Amino acid sequence: MASLLLSRRDLDFLLYEWLDVESLNQRPRHAEHSRETFDGVLALAEQIATEHFAPHNRRSDAEEPRFDGERVHLIPEIGSALEVFASAGLLGGTLDEQVGGLQLPTVIGNAVFAWFQAANVGTSSYPFLTIAGINLLLEHGTAEQVDTYVRPMVDGRFFGTMCLSEPQAGSSLSDVTTKAVPQEDGSYRLFGNKMWISAGDHELTENIVHLVLAKVPGGPAGVKGISLFVVPKTVVETGERNDVVLAGLNHKMGFRGTVNTLLNFGEGKHTPGGQAGAVGYLVGEQHRGLSYMFHMMNEARVGVGLGATALGYTGYLHALDYAKGRPQGRPIGAKDPTSPQVPIIEHADVKRMLLAQKAYVEGALALNLYCGRLLDEQKTGETEQARTSALLLLDVLTPIAKSWPSQWCLEANSLAIQVLGGYGYTREYPVEQFYRDNRLNPIHEGTHGIQGLDLLGRKVVMQGGAGLQLLATTLSATAARAAERGGELAVLGAQLGDAVERVVKATSAVWSAGDVEVSLANASVYLEAVGHVVLAWVWLEQLLAADGKAGDFYEGKRQAGRYFFRCELPRTGPQLDLLEALDTTSLDTAVAWF
Repeated sequence: MASLLLSRRDLDFLLYEWLDVESLNQRPRHAEHSRETFDGVLALAEQIATEHFAPHNRRSDAEEPRFDGERVHLIPEIGSALEVFASAGLLGGTLDEQVGGLQLPTVIGNAVFAWFQAANVGTSSYPFLTIAGINLLLEHGTAEQVDTYVRPMVDGRFFGTMCLSEPQAGSSLSDVTTKAVPQEDGSYRLFGNKMWISAGDHELTENIVHLVLAKVPGGPAGVKGISLFVVPKTVVETGERNDVVLAGLNHKMGFRGTVNTLLNFGEGKHTPGGQAGAVGYLVGEQHRGLSYMFHMMNEARVGVGLGATALGYTGYLHALDYAKGRPQGRPIGAKDPTSPQVPIIEHADVKRMLLAQKAYVEGALALNLYCGRLLDEQKTGETEQARTSALLLLDVLTPIAKSWPSQWCLEANSLAIQVLGGYGYTREYPVEQFYRDNRLNPIHEGTHGIQGLDLLGRKVVMQGGAGLQLLATTLSATAARAAERGGELAVLGAQLGDAVERVVKATSAVWSAGDVEVSLANASVYLEAVGHVVLAWVWLEQLLAADGKAGDFYEGKRQAGRYFFRCELPRTGPQLDLLEALDTTSLDTAVAWF
């Protein structure tokens, strides 16, 4: 029976027929790998996700983490599943061998992790955050910090968190007030509060490594004064309980298996070394913490997009399975009311909803794996130009890779509920949980509004517009390849080419306003429009990879691509019109009018 988590056939197509990941084995970093090892780790991921993560997904949703005033209680299956995950070496899948990693390409690592997010997004959050923390410390930490924290994290003995937001600050990180007071021994003592900290307290591991943004007294105001600190739950050197106190749990509509916390630093409940304040250790240099944390945040943003994709994908497969097996109604032209009912998948409107889901989730998965491939190119590209271009293109695509799946794979989950009809919103069927879980992703790691500001306000104008130019060149090159093939591909390529030209024109028009508030007033509209154009490009890339190949799988790809170009890409026309008009409807609305 085919998996209802993800489609292995689709993964194989994207990895081997489109992205040519086997070619990465010719590079020194991945020379020990082959198609056989890639297939093996993908099969292992599917097995562990199916046997250890998926079975407790509903229970972890129903039986949320509970705080008794002293400790957090989780259902035992979470810890058991994570032990299997860690024992398989998956926390170090893409890491260097010298720190215990397998040196898998990032694109394979993304495909592997998608299985776990589809199976149980709540339980998968613990390794998700830990892996991001590992990568940050490997990039910016000292050798001592790597030995003290990273190696136990790779082994699964320590898990990690990222502590950014505060109750009064939210996404406005310039307003964080947590302070870090220098000590004579080179350490710091932290005082403050952090809110919305996923995996912030538990007893799943020996220790928890908090990566905390705080300000050293006397530093610059705003974001320029933010530093980054490692703050362990237990001080490794002494074994003392650090002055990090769980103040309470947040109860979300989804991701209920992920404990989400309010943490107090320096409350005085614990006094390591005989004094109050949470013991912390500076990562890198003072006042550069936000730039370091963006290493983790950008990875997390792509990971959020992958999680949104996985939830949309499993919802689609569940809806497809239900539609094939649920008899209801008869063909519109049927005259005999006693004739047998047909499966609902035979009805045109159900096909429409399934086709939309297929276009959203398969397109989003392709985009996310492509971002992983860009990261591999950035690390191992054969020329400096290749590495630099990959980094720039990934920077431009990151807000899209986070936000587009968070919006449209959530819509896929909504359509999955609709396919199931009245059963869809009952708890007896899993699609309502997929929707609730996925509804968090448009907010996780920066809202659509924040991603829109990032894309329009920073990414497409960076380096004198080099970001937009590279994006346009990349998309236009695919359109040109399609034109050379002729036929339907050439028609779709022309549509993509026209859309790219309109994006460039609209970007220029937006920035011609001479007023940054006017320019950025419709940044979210810009994000959605450019995102749809990028996804049309992703679909055209898939169609080119499928060109000339026969079989139901490839016909399904072609039909989903047609759907996207005919039903989705046209959405961008009115959006780009709005942008070119420099519309200020939202900006001009007075608060008193609400």
